[in-house]
Amino acid sequence: MADVSFLLNGELVRLDGISPTTTLLDWLRESRGLTGTKEGCNEGDCGACTVMVTDGDGARALNACILFLPQLHGRAVRTVEGIAGPEGQLHPVQQAMVDLHGSQCGFCTPGFVASMAVAHMAGATDYDDKLAGNLCRCTGYAPIIRAAEAAAAAPVPDWMAEDLAALGTPGSDMPETVEALAEWYLAHPGATLIAGATDVGLWVTKQFRPLGPVAFLNRIPELAGITVTEDAIRIGAMTTVTDFGAAIAAHHPGLAEMIRRYGSTQVRNAATIGGNIANGSPIGDSPPALIALGATLHLRRGTKKRNLPLESFFLDYGKQDRNPGEFVEAVSIPRQPDRLKCYKLSKRFDQDISAVLGALSVSVEDGRVTAARIAFGGMAGIPKRASAVEAALVGQPWSLETVTAAAAKMAEDFTPLSDMRASAEYRLKAASNMLIRYFHEDQGTAANVLEVSA
Repeated sequence: MADVSFLLNGELVRLDGISPTTTLLDWLRESRGLTGTKEGCNEGDCGACTVMVTDGDGARALNACILFLPQLHGRAVRTVEGIAGPEGQLHPVQQAMVDLHGSQCGFCTPGFVASMAVAHMAGATDYDDKLAGNLCRCTGYAPIIRAAEAAAAAPVPDWMAEDLAALGTPGSDMPETVEALAEWYLAHPGATLIAGATDVGLWVTKQFRPLGPVAFLNRIPELAGITVTEDAIRIGAMTTVTDFGAAIAAHHPGLAEMIRRYGSTQVRNAATIGGNIANGSPIGDSPPALIALGATLHLRRGTKKRNLPLESFFLDYGKQDRNPGEFVEAVSIPRQPDRLKCYKLSKRFDQDISAVLGALSVSVEDGRVTAARIAFGGMAGIPKRASAVEAALVGQPWSLETVTAAAAKMAEDFTPLSDMRASAEYRLKAASNMLIRYFHEDQGTAANVLEVSA
């Protein structure tokens, strides 16, 4: 059981002995009667449950359906009821939705309002990205985007800026240092560590799995953040995908662009780099890119630390090189000239699971390939390098003939499965074409479907 305190729509809430796997969505609707926050998919895809969560790093839109109450400790929450003013005044985005007919059935509207209010507070105007995690099947997005644009110039209401001043800094019964976590996890090696809960949340809401002892990592600032030195970029395990994407853009813009298609804004705001690695998914989007960059994983068990190449961490489907009581502390990338390109193939452009995720980095000097690191997700039971393809490239002239011959080696590296997202044959062909696309883009040919025009 957990003791949690946070602000809800401007009022301090203290919960003693709450079940740690109670979701914010269920608690809001069942215990507080705040039914404006809706349950749609209950897995973080539709955005009907979106709420605003504020802490020292600012306000972010998050999915309440896969947000456990202990993750809110020390934070402030605004539901659609609290986005409106204390006297019933409409927030500018709410008024604009009314004026510009941005709502029809209204089921999705509270989630849209929450996402729009977060963007409004931050002065963000990239609405195609900010609203990609909110689905509407009635109105269509044009009037909703028009409402967001119409509200952009309005000042942020006073009541939206009061949260953190009233909150203070509550204590916690959760680990608050890496040392405390290491000691606790060593004593409870079968426990579940919860970072952003974008995956673990579904264990509860969809699989109804009991998690047993749990530890929430969001109260450990040492595990978050990015440090850039002359030699490396070190990313703490609790660094959110949002923060990672913003920081990596200056070094590897192709990776940052791929991150823009990683889940939705709400998912990226919660999901962490360490969680995306530690869950060992064969379709996690960050590991192939990190592997292509030659990343090193930093693990800790008690007082003992060890490092290993990230690609060596993934042993088989559902199996990683991680000992009982050992957790991911950080991952680091060596500084290098940017040769990385990432290609995400999915049925939908936004917010979809990859059928194939290719991450390619090929170094060329004097017209010859000097090094190649090529990794894929969705092609095997683990994120995996294309070793035969790499060997066929290194030492050869950087030419279409070389690339075409190397692409034919893809079947030596992978025996993909056929499933609802793609057939095995399609995956192999797509992976081969990604290498050919990489070559053409390196030669200056426009190959991005968002940039090519008739």
